[in-house]
Amino acid sequence: MFDLTGMNALVTGAAGGIGSAISRALAAQGARLALSGSNGAKLRAFREELNENYEHDAGPHVEITCDLSDTTQVEELVPAAVDTLGGIDILVTNAGITRDNLGMRMKDEEWQQVIAINLESTFRLMRASIRPMMKARFGRVIAITSVVGATGNPGQMNYCAAKAGITGMTKSFAQEVASRGITANCVAPGFIRTPMTDVLTDDQKAAINSKIPMGRMGEGEDIGSAVAFLASKEASYITGQTLHVNGGMAMLS
Repeated sequence: MFDLTGMNALVTGAAGGIGSAISRALAAQGARLALSGSNGAKLRAFREELNENYEHDAGPHVEITCDLSDTTQVEELVPAAVDTLGGIDILVTNAGITRDNLGMRMKDEEWQQVIAINLESTFRLMRASIRPMMKARFGRVIAITSVVGATGNPGQMNYCAAKAGITGMTKSFAQEVASRGITANCVAPGFIRTPMTDVLTDDQKAAINSKIPMGRMGEGEDIGSAVAFLASKEASYITGQTLHVNGGMAMLS
């Protein structure tokens, strides 16, 4: 079940905490990956790890460095993945940034940077994936959003707007391509334990965990498993949906 053997996947933000967990989950199920990110050295090291642990008969996993703030590089990313892997079956748009500030103090560039990298690049990648997936009459597009895209969060008007925008955009995309064997869904993480959350104090972690019915933060593997499921053939009748992975912190339908 959830066998991804023979599938090619492009994952953005692939070397980060959640991105690396997603990449490992897809590779473990047999997919061959094009790993994308802006930090070339970190990306190369992760690609080497992936090739060592998840060897693929069709060829090695590859890396494609891409700065998502550069529209030219974004437009070239999917074609580069198709050329390198020979096709693209799975697109996971995971990369994103934060530029937190209260609304009354938020600078134009803080708004624009988050919208450009989190929302606009996702649109461009989705758009670029349509032709090769339509030609194959198969595709899985999975956008990583956030619980705050549904609930809002003080100091994150830009980030919440981008994540909510991705959700609406994904629903529209799903309706446009459903007849061609392509599904499009979102995975919305809650608080996930990553190097970013590891620096929080014990008191801060306790305050967060008190808001989560399961009493703990999630693991990257929780997100990776959700993505692997939505990428599988078994999820062929699921599209336009958001799978919330947040330990019950926000019970959304």
